[in-house]
Amino acid sequence: MTAILIAGVDEAGRGPLVGNVVAAAVILDPARPIVGLRDSKTLSEKVRERLAQDIRSQALAFALGEATVEEIDRLNILQATMLAMQRAVAALPLMPHEVWVDGNRAPVLPCPVRTIVKGDRDVAAISAASILAKTVRDAQMMALDARYPAYGFRQHKGYGTAAHLAALAAHGACPEHRKSFAPVKASV
Repeated sequence: MTAILIAGVDEAGRGPLVGNVVAAAVILDPARPIVGLRDSKTLSEKVRERLAQDIRSQALAFALGEATVEEIDRLNILQATMLAMQRAVAALPLMPHEVWVDGNRAPVLPCPVRTIVKGDRDVAAISAASILAKTVRDAQMMALDARYPAYGFRQHKGYGTAAHLAALAAHGACPEHRKSFAPVKASV
């Protein structure tokens, strides 16, 4: 009997004021379990990076999808997140039989979809997707930090911290800021 392929899907970057929203889809290989998978937010950066390498080398399939700042501003963050998830699933080299998505909202996909609240904590494939999405988005924030050091993206990864809001007040928005988000809109 052929194994049922389940893709775990999660995103990173819904809450920040800057940058793309990144989604990942991962189909794990039951014959090659990855030890230590859990919600990316509970792992250190070093452990996330190591697990991301393990996921890339041991998963049956994985893919990433993004929605740009322009799409976020045009569609809204929820719809842009759904678009990023659709892109991640569409980019998988294997079509899953079912997709399990972290949270309580799911994109429209060409296969059955199940939402799982706290899926990034409880389901290994979703944990793996959460780790890939976060490591990719964090790398993007490091690159933005190099281009725009005044904002401190390296430290806060684009979230609306006091330091980020102070930088917005002092310097205005950079091109990668989400203009539809209230704190950014107030600084423009």
